[in-house]
Amino acid sequence: MSQTEKKGNMERIQRVIELCKSVDTKGLDPFAVNVDDIIETLKTCFPTCESPEELSLDAEAIQHLASVIQNQGNWVKHRSTSLYTDPFLLQEKILSIPKDELAERFMRVWNPVVESEQLTIPSFTEALRYWQELVPMSDRWQNDAPMQVESGETTREELIKLNILAEKTFFDHLDTFWQELKQKVGDNEKILYWDFVGADTYEQTIERAYMTSFLVTYGYATLQLIPLEEEIFIIPFKTQKSDLADKRMVSVPISVSHQEWTKWKEENQQ
Repeated sequence: MSQTEKKGNMERIQRVIELCKSVDTKGLDPFAVNVDDIIETLKTCFPTCESPEELSLDAEAIQHLASVIQNQGNWVKHRSTSLYTDPFLLQEKILSIPKDELAERFMRVWNPVVESEQLTIPSFTEALRYWQELVPMSDRWQNDAPMQVESGETTREELIKLNILAEKTFFDHLDTFWQELKQKVGDNEKILYWDFVGADTYEQTIERAYMTSFLVTYGYATLQLIPLEEEIFIIPFKTQKSDLADKRMVSVPISVSHQEWTKWKEENQQ
């Protein structure tokens, strides 16, 4: 095996360690880690480990993977002992109950709160003092004559310059951005996240990342994450998916820091 392939395997083991450690350090869902994939990765990389440092790195990866499996077991144990019920199962159960029976159950457990309010002497005195100290209406309103302004006409271009009208609506801009994504993907199925949102300036990159988040939110595209390779792909849909609101959505935080933009810029200039 060449030194390049060997170095690549060591980097994959290091990424496995970082992924497993994020469960403890960043509170990542332990079930977000695919244990089977990691085991296959370590089985592939282990034969290339020869030096004590390489063997130690492989052992560290096994140790952190065991910690992830332990966290998964603790998660299941906690849910089973705390009588945890999945919100979606609970929703389905409520929808299956007839309305009359649901109303009857609600009435049996309903404990309405009764509050009594009354006017007291101190509050009445406070209100009387307020009205006595209030400035008369004639002094509060100015009697100045309204200012006369000569009417005129304006154009749509002038209103756009004054930011009173937008040249394009948000969804027009979003549709244009979607068409650009599909054009860049072309015959390919997907495109790397940074290859699409990256721009000449950091400000433009932030704007493109902002618009990309709406493409995913409104069903124009989806994201594909490959944790071990530290890669994120954008996959555009041919038509907008309007049924995403009925599905369980997962929030995916993506850092678009100035440091990452600078690194991407330098790599693309080489």
